[in-house]
Amino acid sequence: MLPVHTTNTSMGPDRTGSGSYEMPIQTRIYTPAHARHRARVRTPVCQAGVSGPLEGLRVVELGVWVAGPAAGGILADWGADVVKIEPPDGDPARGFAKMLGGDVPFNPPFEMDNRSKRGIVIDFARPGGVDLAYELLDTADVFVTNIRLDALSRLGLDPDTLRARNPRIVYGIITGYGLEGPERDRAAYDIGAFWARSGIASLLTKPGGEPPFQRGGQGDHNAGMTLAGGISAALVARSRSGEGQLVHTSLLRHGMYTISFDLNTALRFGVSIGVATHETMTNPMINDYRDRDGRWFWLIGLEGDRHWPDVCRAIDRPEWIDEERFATTVARRDHVTELISLLDERFATRTREEWGVAFDREDVWWAPVQTTDEVLADPQAWAGGAFVEVPDSGSSVTMINSPVDFVGTPGAPRSLPPELGQHTDEVLTALGRDAAAIARLRADGVVH
Repeated sequence: MLPVHTTNTSMGPDRTGSGSYEMPIQTRIYTPAHARHRARVRTPVCQAGVSGPLEGLRVVELGVWVAGPAAGGILADWGADVVKIEPPDGDPARGFAKMLGGDVPFNPPFEMDNRSKRGIVIDFARPGGVDLAYELLDTADVFVTNIRLDALSRLGLDPDTLRARNPRIVYGIITGYGLEGPERDRAAYDIGAFWARSGIASLLTKPGGEPPFQRGGQGDHNAGMTLAGGISAALVARSRSGEGQLVHTSLLRHGMYTISFDLNTALRFGVSIGVATHETMTNPMINDYRDRDGRWFWLIGLEGDRHWPDVCRAIDRPEWIDEERFATTVARRDHVTELISLLDERFATRTREEWGVAFDREDVWWAPVQTTDEVLADPQAWAGGAFVEVPDSGSSVTMINSPVDFVGTPGAPRSLPPELGQHTDEVLTALGRDAAAIARLRADGVVH
């Protein structure tokens, strides 16, 4: 068990955040099943001329860990030119591979959120460091960050300062808890603000049980996608007004929106919806069940009366369709414990694959509860565009695709993440610095 930190969306350059959780590690690299499905279904390959809907958009990212870089990574997938600013010791997410116990020359979590970017190292503690960032930002379309607001203000990279210098810039920020309030500068990871404080963990905790752990970056990736969408909307507004604006989302807000079905119900009715468990689901048609081998699947018959006859036929119990105890929604709810027990017994007689054939024959709505290996070998995931080929020195690396496709203006990743400071000279040259000026900046420790 190794401590793995999720995104600290409030951490400044001094990285004074806190919070961690332990994550068990299972070593899996690539299996024959993955290879078979990869050979069967071709994944999208980056091609010349495929640039995406945000081609020509200039983005500067000052992000750490996952949430901010995820937003920048999505914009890069959509075609934007994203320049990632890092301190001399790099984005701490470059250490994910070691945290996960990996002894390999690549870093899958970091690659996911930082591909297709260009990288520059600027030391803000050195005279001229912030001024160099200003040069980049004065002509940028978008700024993306998840650094704490108080740290941004100390650096002079706060929204008011940057928008005064460049009124067209769209300033996108992810915080832990919001732009206002007494806790706006509280350090946050998604497991704290998104998962715990928002109420998600509580709603997934069985009565008397321990709260479950979220997966790495779970809230961060959702918040990153939300910010990317918000930035895109602000760019549409700028095309009409000529003015940029501040765009913000927080992990707390995103967590609350994730469970807004529950929260808005409690807000309007004054009563919370109970925590669901297998034994107490009032509609057994939308419940999880185990097969003969102990593998889980989910029935997803939200409209119980509509789906009940199909389920009865699929499990070879047609006499239950009109059985008085089970024939209606109310009857099934009144006899829910008995019915779930009977269904458990029945589903334990066959494998999930065998039930799948029967379900599909009778048009029963269902889904398997898949492991990571099963997901990576799922032919529908491959056919549905869930994987993408990322160019890598004349070959390519298969990675998870970002979850939006543009049919008219398709985009694709252009490269693996930059090495630390890989494009410093290139970016400075584009700003008008010659080799001698770049050498002086490097000698003064401003860039690396």
